[in-house]
Amino acid sequence: MSVLSKPYFHNEEAAFAYLESVIWGDEPACPHCGGVDRITKVKANPAKRIRIGLWRCGDCKKQSTVKVGTFFEHMRIPLHKALQAVYLMTSSKKGISSHQLHRVLEVTYKTAWFLTHRIREAMREGDLSPFGAGGGIVEVDETFIGVDRTKKPKGEKKGRGYAHKHKVLSLVDRDTGRQRSMVVDSLKAADVLPILQANIAGSARHDGRGGPV
Repeated sequence: MSVLSKPYFHNEEAAFAYLESVIWGDEPACPHCGGVDRITKVKANPAKRIRIGLWRCGDCKKQSTVKVGTFFEHMRIPLHKALQAVYLMTSSKKGISSHQLHRVLEVTYKTAWFLTHRIREAMREGDLSPFGAGGGIVEVDETFIGVDRTKKPKGEKKGRGYAHKHKVLSLVDRDTGRQRSMVVDSLKAADVLPILQANIAGSARHDGRGGPV
């Protein structure tokens, strides 16, 4: 058996029980009011649209699951598949592309893209403030490393191109020295622009040696 044979990677109830043990331990807590004394589990009943993993707080009278307040909240895919995605991305030394995740999890590419970017966002360093705040200079560059097995070129000879390599986008705040790198699926302007807008302050500037940030 492998790690991916664990019940919480295949069963939704087991997935919720696992996440509850990680976040709450032995003491369930209401994510709305923080209450821990009057938390009761609501029995799942799909026929009556009662969700798996639902809890009710006797203090604030609100219902919630352990996903509230975590990056799993509002995900529309089963929790057990989301846990598989987290494991595959965090345990793969060279990362895993959205295309590969789309094939392994048997979800749409759009869903896999959303998962990979959300997981990478959760793995970022604690300081999530944008680069270049206050008019600082931000450098942006890309590089190609390793071999992306999901885009293996035809024939045995790999040639001197970069289509078969992982695409890495890096940002450097020249004033603070902060750096941020991420594996991306495409370096086309339409795909890179949203990433830059999310990571660079509107007041940032460039030094004139390249195009505008």
